[in-house]
Amino acid sequence: MSTSTVVGRKVRLGAIGAGWWATSNHFPLFAARDDVELVGVCGKGDGLESIRERFGFAFATEDATELLDADIDAVVISTPHDLHHPLAAQALDRGLHVLCEKPMTLHADEAWDLAARAERAGTVFLVPYGWNYKPFTVAARRILESGAIGEIQYAMCHMASPTRGLFGTDPSHMLERWNSDTAPDPRTWSSPEKGGGYAHGQITHSSALLFWLTGLRAASVAGRVITAGAPVDLFDAGVIRFAGGAIGSLSGAATLADGDKYQVDIRLFGTEGVLMIDVERERVTLSRYDGRREEVAIAEGEGEYECLIPPARFIELITGASTENNSDVTVAARSVELIDALLRSSAAGGVDTPV
Repeated sequence: MSTSTVVGRKVRLGAIGAGWWATSNHFPLFAARDDVELVGVCGKGDGLESIRERFGFAFATEDATELLDADIDAVVISTPHDLHHPLAAQALDRGLHVLCEKPMTLHADEAWDLAARAERAGTVFLVPYGWNYKPFTVAARRILESGAIGEIQYAMCHMASPTRGLFGTDPSHMLERWNSDTAPDPRTWSSPEKGGGYAHGQITHSSALLFWLTGLRAASVAGRVITAGAPVDLFDAGVIRFAGGAIGSLSGAATLADGDKYQVDIRLFGTEGVLMIDVERERVTLSRYDGRREEVAIAEGEGEYECLIPPARFIELITGASTENNSDVTVAARSVELIDALLRSSAAGGVDTPV
């Protein structure tokens, strides 16, 4: 096991969780890299051995401790959401680099516990939020870092996606977008105990993008969610008070028609101007109060969600080929604490709830 940059050899990688997203996205990407050795995979079920063979892992096990105790440098955690914290904590305490699926945890205290462990370990911790690595969002962050809109006073963060079936226990349609022999497990996405629902499953993306772009942190939220007949939340809304005095609005909806583009719309209003990021219409626009306007050129199709760069960046961070982590443990923790407070607020009748 290595707690430092891996130089001159392959990154020895283990994986815990071998379901739909791991086999449709992460494993093919890692298996295709010349600088990664797939050491072990941990999962459940009769298909585990076939997964091991297909991607070239050296061994397979149903025991997470056996995987974590193997001679590995890094681990990918793609289990149900409620298992992320204990597994990531064990990995960090062993000095491993960690790629942990989103949401990183379900509760704020767990999230900041992982942040503290990651700092002590001194290892890479990345949560694979695909939109945080798009060229147009990177350009948007540079605009914000230049001070072009001044101090942020109001932030709007909206997301909608065609995911009613996923959160309503019929996830089969999701395979139209991502090819996999393993269907999403409804118990992960539509069980409140495991962190199912639109907030944990989708607003995690939009809020993490907001926090990475701006550096903001929520102080409190007054929120409401409704299930609309599903076992978990399908619609979410909140009013946010940020540390430093800015306010914002948060919204989410799981009911776009299949085939419609995902909506992520972030609008930031500052003392000097306004920045708009719209992934559906593929545009980033700066409008300053002094009349200056700027538009980021975006390639057609770039707004579509995909998660190709984060797994690659994870390896590049471990090998020292990159130092840019656009979705580190702090960004992920700020998303977790916002969603945690949103859901607690709704359960309490919409009262303003500290994060």
